[in-house]
Amino acid sequence: MTSTALDLDAIAERLDTAALDARTLPGGSTGLTATEDAYAVQRALVARKVARGERITGFKLGFTSLAKMRQMGVSDLIHGRITDVMEIADGGRYDASGLIHPRVEPEVAFLLGATLRPGGDPAAAVAVVAPALEVIDSRYDGFTFSLPEVVADNTSAAGYAVGPWSAPADLANLGVLLELDGRLAQSGSTAAILGHPLRALAAAARLAGELPAGTVVLAGAATAAVPLPPGTHVRATVAGLGSVSFTTDRTADPATDKGVTA
Repeated sequence: MTSTALDLDAIAERLDTAALDARTLPGGSTGLTATEDAYAVQRALVARKVARGERITGFKLGFTSLAKMRQMGVSDLIHGRITDVMEIADGGRYDASGLIHPRVEPEVAFLLGATLRPGGDPAAAVAVVAPALEVIDSRYDGFTFSLPEVVADNTSAAGYAVGPWSAPADLANLGVLLELDGRLAQSGSTAAILGHPLRALAAAARLAGELPAGTVVLAGAATAAVPLPPGTHVRATVAGLGSVSFTTDRTADPATDKGVTA
């Protein structure tokens, strides 16, 4: 059920401006309570990015951890879009100076070689698979938000890096390590992604309606996200798939330099 009292385009503009200015909005300030409204805001938000020249490159999933779903009291995944402007070169430097309070998490990425429709065989649609890192950066103060608010905020999407692509393999229970400056920050398994990352891919097709060939799909985090400080080298390793890394290249933390706006 949607609310006719909310100006959804105005909410999208506020979120977009918050991201561009690296200033947060208070959680709860949008007035969003309906998921349908939230996805309408997300579409308007992504449309603003496209109007500025960004190109949609893929699809991302959130709440692929069953424990996280239970924690948030939800029964389904959330999803968002990634663009070319969010791409981070594997092994490169990443200017995160425009972000507010970034966090990073290890993932598995798929590149589709064929269109994947709802109910289709996800394994048959995959061309290659790779280890990945996703940078998330909520536009809400203190990463505090409701479920509709994080959906509206394009599921906190900020950046992503993809490691070397390889032929599809058995992804059922591969070890995952997340390191910051050579120190272990998180460890987990691909089994944390809905029990198997291919289940997340199938869910992505169900939620999107159809995913065309050439789409990159970030299947969801294999561990908890951790804060990403300035000047940090971050690396994710997925057993059997290899590693992906980048180094943040910034000298100031916008979260401490810039105030909260309403």
